[in-house]
Amino acid sequence: MPAPSELTGIDCVIIGVNCEKTLERCIQSILSGRYPDRKLHVIYSDGGSTDRSVAIARQFSQVTVVELTPEHPTPGLGRNAGWKKGQSPYVQFLDSDTILDPDWLMTAVDAMKNPAVGAVRGYRKELHPERSFFNWIGDLEWNTTPGECDSFGGDVLIRRSALTESGGYDEELVGGEDPELSWRVSRQGWKIIMLDALMTSHDLAMLKTSQYLKRSFRSGYAFAAVKRRISGTRSDFWKADWRRIVIKSSGFIIFSCIGFLILLFLRNLPGFVIFLLSLMVGCTMLFSPRLFRVEKFMKENRLNRTDAKKYAWHCSLVVLPQFFGFIRFYYGEIFNKPLRNKRSALKTGLSTPGT
Repeated sequence: MPAPSELTGIDCVIIGVNCEKTLERCIQSILSGRYPDRKLHVIYSDGGSTDRSVAIARQFSQVTVVELTPEHPTPGLGRNAGWKKGQSPYVQFLDSDTILDPDWLMTAVDAMKNPAVGAVRGYRKELHPERSFFNWIGDLEWNTTPGECDSFGGDVLIRRSALTESGGYDEELVGGEDPELSWRVSRQGWKIIMLDALMTSHDLAMLKTSQYLKRSFRSGYAFAAVKRRISGTRSDFWKADWRRIVIKSSGFIIFSCIGFLILLFLRNLPGFVIFLLSLMVGCTMLFSPRLFRVEKFMKENRLNRTDAKKYAWHCSLVVLPQFFGFIRFYYGEIFNKPLRNKRSALKTGLSTPGT
């Protein structure tokens, strides 16, 4: 670890909209960490909150508040406003519903001794994976194998020079802005490193199926939006994911519809047989091979058989809401009606209200 005298300044940029339930906890986690206070500059970039978020941030004398009032806030708008407000060589981005690990900044800055490294990330751990299946899925999927990787999420330490060279975040994307920036940072020649260290704790607070479906829908929209932005570069970034969602979902939907139409017009035994065969083909496309890779999930994700089966079902079925997110993106492209955030609909909650 570097000595305190060797440490450089860090701008810790927090973004949020209507995050009064979690913001104070996030700020306190930064200020109570091992990194020297005199080297830290905390910036809260508010996307137009109507609750007490701004007032809570202003209670801390160490926090600079940037107030934005966009009609349609995006994470990119908030993050760009935040990092451009500071001057430190490193920028740590955080979502307001995260808790920064006290040792993370020391660990991350140490990794930045390699001048080829442009960004470092660590583990994001869910606080309450036991509260819902959806929280558990989030805890499982936030993280990847330590080493060089191709992308980062909303929590990451980045060199200011890498941000400047890449142009910062896309301010129009309502999702996928972090991987999209990752792609541009990598294109500039910088390495992105996943460290074997805890970076943040997080409360996804996803307790309802409707929340899960909405998040999956928006992730599909993000896949399509990012893929469109890099389509002219012949990059393989997200190419496999894009194909998987399109082929599996469209195959299931097409063959299922064909089966139902045949059954509608041929209400006899041959029609029923054809219906079953079409449905079987559609289901095979949807569920294969992931539903049959339980052993693989057990090994790669260190899961018992029961949990590996649950994860396999998730991996098989999540492509359906993602596919409809695809459709929503291309609908917006054709009719010039992109998906936009509404400030009134944005807020940060907790898995256990009142905690």
